[in-house]
Amino acid sequence: MRILGIDPGLRCTGFGVIEADGPRLRYIASGTVKTEALPNGDLPGRLKILFDGMREIVARYEPQCAAVEIVFVNVNPQSTLLLGQARGAVLAGLVCGGLAVAEYTALQKKKAVVGHGHARKEQVQAMVARLLALPGEPGRDAADALGIAVCHAHAGASLAALAAVTPLARRAHAQYRKGRSY
Repeated sequence: MRILGIDPGLRCTGFGVIEADGPRLRYIASGTVKTEALPNGDLPGRLKILFDGMREIVARYEPQCAAVEIVFVNVNPQSTLLLGQARGAVLAGLVCGGLAVAEYTALQKKKAVVGHGHARKEQVQAMVARLLALPGEPGRDAADALGIAVCHAHAGASLAALAAVTPLARRAHAQYRKGRSY
């Protein structure tokens, strides 16, 4: 299975493509989509670059699925909103390319790649290089994207196996008390 991992960012979005054959992982490609050439105030232009970049990556590498890192809430709400919009453009580009998209937190990625959830970026870079037998360490954004792809390669197989034997269904767990939903 060919997996596309994405580490979304407004200035620099990392991508990584791997092939998973059971527990064996093989590196295909990685890199970044940068929007730094545009001025800071040109949000629609940056979002278009991200959207088009995702469509181009999907067309070039032909992955069967994608995995995207979930945005965490920053101290600065404005930064969080901008990052969320960048992530939305990335998701739209992937879905328009016909891909199923899985989402993982940074904690899940770090646990899958390094073994603990509080790993530093340098540790993620080193372990990604080791797991994929790369000649050197990839850049930070590309390493995070490759880490997301590795996380999906490991967790995605487990989730698919569970789905095959267990009927999964969404349930609504809301209790209404005095007009409030809990």
